[in-house]
Amino acid sequence: MQKKFQQISIASIQSTNNKPVKARVLATSGMLAAAMIMTGCSPTEATQDDAANNASGETQDVNLLNVSYDVSRDFYRDYNELFSTEYLRTHPDSEVKVNQSHGGSSKQALSVANGLQADVVTFNQETDMNLLVEKGLVAADWQQALPNNAVPYTSTMVLLVRAGNPKNIKDWSDLARNDIDVVIPNPKTSGTARYAFLGAYGYGLHQFKENSNENPVKTNDFIKKLLANVVTYDNGARAATTSFTQRGLGDVLITTENEAHLTAQQFAKGQVNIVYPSYSIVIANPVAVVTAVTDKGGKTAAANAYLKGLWDTPAQELMAEMYMRPSNPQVLAAHKATLPDIETFEPVAVFGSWEQIMDTFFVDGGRFDQLARVK
Repeated sequence: MQKKFQQISIASIQSTNNKPVKARVLATSGMLAAAMIMTGCSPTEATQDDAANNASGETQDVNLLNVSYDVSRDFYRDYNELFSTEYLRTHPDSEVKVNQSHGGSSKQALSVANGLQADVVTFNQETDMNLLVEKGLVAADWQQALPNNAVPYTSTMVLLVRAGNPKNIKDWSDLARNDIDVVIPNPKTSGTARYAFLGAYGYGLHQFKENSNENPVKTNDFIKKLLANVVTYDNGARAATTSFTQRGLGDVLITTENEAHLTAQQFAKGQVNIVYPSYSIVIANPVAVVTAVTDKGGKTAAANAYLKGLWDTPAQELMAEMYMRPSNPQVLAAHKATLPDIETFEPVAVFGSWEQIMDTFFVDGGRFDQLARVK
């Protein structure tokens, strides 16, 4: 059966949702800020280095721009308010306002490389950060600047289906059936889409006991069939969610765990169900300060504090409440009911380094292009 395919332009690199967030207290952020005060946690206490930066000319009132990937907007919206409130408490003469920009992770990285003045970047793929290192915008040792190789939380890929699961979709293998329409973002612009592709590919290798470097015939055939079922490649993960929930496209959306839960709880409550595949991929979400921008603007101390705060318990709790998997194992364990144990694999353990992954699968003419059927 021939599927209707919608080609989405990837020429535009305009960022979206640049919305200032002021230091006002929402119910959630107020509660978490209070928890910080009671526990003595403070992500924004200036270090000696930060104090030195302030002494050398940092402004008292700071505007930060966080350039991030598509489906992180809901978490950072609340974290920005939490951070701004706590920063004002510990720095009474200062106020930090955080602006957000969201889109496909690689598209966002390209925007920063081409001049978008990000103070911090919060991506979902290491290669997007490496691009900014190559451009001299992010320090080469960015992974050593923060805990967990600068990854405050992870996620995984799940399957979002229509309410009641009318097509009886249970695992990745069902997505290759000829009666299934699939929605995913575009792997050329979206880190989430790359994880979706690699999650399915890794499942195939695991299922058929093949190796990616040794002509995995059965896996390639499985992926060809899955990609033949794709009805739209949107520029970013949130756009793909919109196509699935509002435009009614597809029987299944391949998306991140947190986006699936938010969709099921908020955007399309009662209209969708979440299916956890038997074997899925770990999504790392790295963060870094764009020192080439913050050093010039006198904002490095505030930018460092903003990212360091992601590892404090209140922020880690907020991540779990937003269905992200916090790096703090105690916080993660406390949310086991909504973040269940699942069998996952690390992409670099299966496919090699991210540079190898990009060269093998996602360059023009790479394996993704070879396996995707042109309609």
